[in-house]
Amino acid sequence: MSDVLTHDLVILGAGLAGLRAAVEASRVTKGNIDIAVITKGQMMRAHSVAAEGGTAAALRLDDGDSYELHAWDTVKGSDFLADQDVVDLFVHAMPNEILQLDHWGIPWTRREDGRIAQRPFGGHSYPRAVLAADKTGFFELQTLYDTLLKYNNATHYNEFYVTSILVENNEFRGLTVFSMTTGEFKVIRGKALIIASGGAGTLFGFTTYSRTVTGDGLGMAYRAGLPLEDMEFVQYHPTGLVPSGILITEACRGEGGYLRNADGDRFMEKYAPAKKELSPRDLISRSEITEIEAGRGFKGPDGLDYVHLDLTHLGADKINERLPLIREVCIEFNDLDPIEEPIPVRPVAHYSMGGIETDINGATRIKGIWAAGEAACVSLHGANRLGSNSTAECLVWGGITGGESAKYCQEKEKAPDVPEDKVEAERKRLYDDLLMKEGTEDMYQLRRELRSCMDKYVGVYRTGEELEKALGLIKDIKARYPKIHLKDKSHTYNTNLINALELCNLIDLAEVLVTGAIARTESRGAHARRDFPTRDDDKWQKHTLAFYEESGPRLDYKPVTVTTWKPVERKY
Repeated sequence: MSDVLTHDLVILGAGLAGLRAAVEASRVTKGNIDIAVITKGQMMRAHSVAAEGGTAAALRLDDGDSYELHAWDTVKGSDFLADQDVVDLFVHAMPNEILQLDHWGIPWTRREDGRIAQRPFGGHSYPRAVLAADKTGFFELQTLYDTLLKYNNATHYNEFYVTSILVENNEFRGLTVFSMTTGEFKVIRGKALIIASGGAGTLFGFTTYSRTVTGDGLGMAYRAGLPLEDMEFVQYHPTGLVPSGILITEACRGEGGYLRNADGDRFMEKYAPAKKELSPRDLISRSEITEIEAGRGFKGPDGLDYVHLDLTHLGADKINERLPLIREVCIEFNDLDPIEEPIPVRPVAHYSMGGIETDINGATRIKGIWAAGEAACVSLHGANRLGSNSTAECLVWGGITGGESAKYCQEKEKAPDVPEDKVEAERKRLYDDLLMKEGTEDMYQLRRELRSCMDKYVGVYRTGEELEKALGLIKDIKARYPKIHLKDKSHTYNTNLINALELCNLIDLAEVLVTGAIARTESRGAHARRDFPTRDDDKWQKHTLAFYEESGPRLDYKPVTVTTWKPVERKY
């Protein structure tokens, strides 16, 4: 077969989890492994650079923090849906990740005594978010990229779009891809695959995600036979900049910022008197929407009513030192200076707690496939993620999956053959079918309708009636999708073709998310149903699994791993 590229380890995604995996695989094999890192963008343009506020780790065991406290905060924050063995592994691994990055040269913000600085973050009972000003993700990614270059054993496939995962006899065989710059169709064959392609936040219109984050890895894994876990749990970050949705980091509140309603009141004192602005994200998001619905918000454009995030009392020196990016964003996009004026914010789609089901080491049900970072659901975050635990998860399971897959590759004599019939079927689907579409439907209109539907009916608060409406609209969009029209028939930089493939993934993921949300008749973490307002541990302390079927997702469930803490009422 022509145009087959062979490597040992194939990594889909070049964000924090993907690069951490590549570095670890290189490290444990002393560079004696052939790695492919594939990104549909450019290296150092992954969405991980948008992570701002910090990375959680229990570093101060001599000063009041502990592994147990970090674990308890995470389990409680998850509304008791996190797997507690996973949480235990995570909290013990994280300090080493912080120190390892330090040795690799990251410019962590320091205290006056020279020790690594940490700031408070929501839901944490100790200030354990390690920071590099408010550009933490950028500096972490840059450090990993620089470290990977030292090994000289990774091929970077920039602007390559992956279209399917090739599986035969429940074993990974390869990926079908095309070069966005030339349109050439290729197969990348390998012994093992790590899916580290991020989440699915652009399902929503008002979102913090960059437009490249379209759930591609999730959609392909789902269609390849891997179940998606807990996809109904979508995190709304309390402080999305109105009207753009750009993330205004939780570090603003960690540094002492206040949330105020239109009356000027610090309303979080009413909803969470102990934690106030440093409560978990699901609680603050619900509180903000409650204030807005009660008429105590500010009128915003296109229904984006908002509250204020007030940093003015922090002073210019602190804002310029600790939150320089936030000041720059506010000036650039809203023509306001947070030193002098409050910031307009409201809850914004920010993170997928769910993802590809994995075991504690990131391995999936298909031999030779691992998943890490936001694309995976190892079930660290359960029903609600604590801020600063996400970049941390990428580092821990990037490292674990990189090490595990590298060992697997060393033990496997050669990459297995790819199934030629599946390769040809995929080539035909792309170039003979999809590219030649001459239907009447405008795919960009379908994408707008999908996002509008998710914003309107699958928000911070949900009801069964609204979710059923959403599912009906999603099924209608799914039925219309085969009738789309691709105006551009060329092979070079065909964004029509890329957008059509992305839309296919988003439709499948929307259907999974809403189907799981309809079935879960309780309120837990980020899944808040007005028609079922309480948590139901007897019936619903379990993980949702969605399996692909042509007619729609088939749901199944599995128990939550409880090792230490039984569920209690969640108060802050």
